[in-house]
Amino acid sequence: MRKASPALVAAKTAVHALALVPLGILAWQFVDVWRTGSDALGADPVAEIEHRTGLWALRLLMVALAITPLRQLTGQPVLLRFRRMIGLYAFFYASVHLAAYLALDLRGYWTQIFEEIVKRPYITVGFTAWLLLVPLAITSTQGWMRRLGRRWGQLHKLVYAIGVLAVLHFWWLVKSDIREPLLYAGILAGLLGWRLWKAFNRRRTAATR
Repeated sequence: MRKASPALVAAKTAVHALALVPLGILAWQFVDVWRTGSDALGADPVAEIEHRTGLWALRLLMVALAITPLRQLTGQPVLLRFRRMIGLYAFFYASVHLAAYLALDLRGYWTQIFEEIVKRPYITVGFTAWLLLVPLAITSTQGWMRRLGRRWGQLHKLVYAIGVLAVLHFWWLVKSDIREPLLYAGILAGLLGWRLWKAFNRRRTAATR
């Protein structure tokens, strides 16, 4: 196995650190609220924790989806080395988001999740997005890539559906001021539109040969 260059190791370390900064800040503020009763997390700390963890899951998902277009535009294949890492962090924040909802919002009454999924469409799509992320996270290793072969790429195309569901979850959750979810919807449309355009060009080129 080829040893990673010091520059790549440093870059990956920086990405790890940056990805964990939002959680570190949130954890520090949570402890501050718990110990002193401060308003570091606003009037509704539970809602703030859920909002931030969900938002960072969505942001990291968008960054992971942006890696391929950036690689194609810059001609830098090394960017692909960061896609799996960022995707796993998106899953991590989505899992923290779900855990916060179960532990802090439902307060341990986890059986209510099924009632909530049926009753609230934004929870339905959000939970579905998380469920679809699970097999992608499990099969993100090199070993699974070898086992699944071509099916690995087909499976991981689920990320496009996950992106749509995640944006829809945010959109329905906000209800009134949709400017922020609209921004992410535009980013997602651009990222998926780029892929459609590249696929169309490949087929057109193949047809003319």
